[in-house]
Amino acid sequence: MTLRWWQRPLRKPHALCAGDRVAIVSTSWGGPSVFPHRYEAGKRYLAEAFGVVPVEMPHALRAAEWLSRNPQARADDIMQAFADPSIRAVIASIGGDDAVRLIPHIDLSVIAENPKIFLGYSDPTALHFGCLKAGLGSFYGPTVMSGFGENGGMHAYAEHSVRKALFDAEPMGEIPVNEEGWTATQLPWRDPENQNRRRALTPSTGPRTLQGEGTARGHLIGGCAEVLEMLKGSEWWPPLDYWDGAILFIETSQHAPSAAQVRWWFRNYAAQGILPRLAGIVLGRPGGELDAKGRGEQEAAVVQVLDEAGLQHLPVLAELDFGHTDPIATLPYGVMAEIDCSLSRLRILEPGVTAG
Repeated sequence: MTLRWWQRPLRKPHALCAGDRVAIVSTSWGGPSVFPHRYEAGKRYLAEAFGVVPVEMPHALRAAEWLSRNPQARADDIMQAFADPSIRAVIASIGGDDAVRLIPHIDLSVIAENPKIFLGYSDPTALHFGCLKAGLGSFYGPTVMSGFGENGGMHAYAEHSVRKALFDAEPMGEIPVNEEGWTATQLPWRDPENQNRRRALTPSTGPRTLQGEGTARGHLIGGCAEVLEMLKGSEWWPPLDYWDGAILFIETSQHAPSAAQVRWWFRNYAAQGILPRLAGIVLGRPGGELDAKGRGEQEAAVVQVLDEAGLQHLPVLAELDFGHTDPIATLPYGVMAEIDCSLSRLRILEPGVTAG
């Protein structure tokens, strides 16, 4: 009997090793053609620091305007990368705002039959949900241009997390406190001189528990809040029972949506019946140049909606380092994780990859 989509046991891809070929795809915005120096810096760091061999898919470097008009070509690149047995991982070049347009053009059976690492954050959230529907665990982490292409080189915190998530077939364990500091400030990519200028970092106070007690365990699912809004109701949006016992990890982008928007979005999760099914929520530090007041207002909006839904005791962590902040941790989709409210920590209890 053929298993239906969303009912397939989660398959974990093989861990990466030095010398492996990794495909670069442009899932939405054609950033490599707009800022080639930034793209080349990220590609070079990926190759030199991690020892892998980047392989650009046929349309990865096409002009941004052309890629915008041709979602089929972007989908073809993704399917070609998954189908190629010489490729061990697929990495997004950058985010964007229209990966949701790929849904009609991607044959999920290609992903299901060729499980391998898929890595990216922001707009690639859409592809992560496609992977989940196909029964594949993927990874919410850096893209070539944002993360690997960081000004002055990748942060040690982000690099360590990529190695733990993609190269190590052991449980990732506790997501460490980011002692480097963080930033959401942007140095304009259009100026090549900025590529060698480190961004100033703000000291981090570490994650905080907004509500809840004890520990809570569940499988990880989530991504960029704005992209999740585009996915709601689509063919790649999970059925209600898929959220049972899940830990929702969620973060907002550099567009810095208002607290009111966050409130509306979470009220939709309540209306769908998702919130009562969750084991917990993990909030990434909001993207964009929000001050402490703005970040706090987003958090307060989430807590308000949980109160409205009678979920005052649902564990919620905030200010974790993933998504539209730097440096970031890489989070594996679908694996079991644990929220520890007393210590304000997130632990990954199983590996996201298998050995071999």
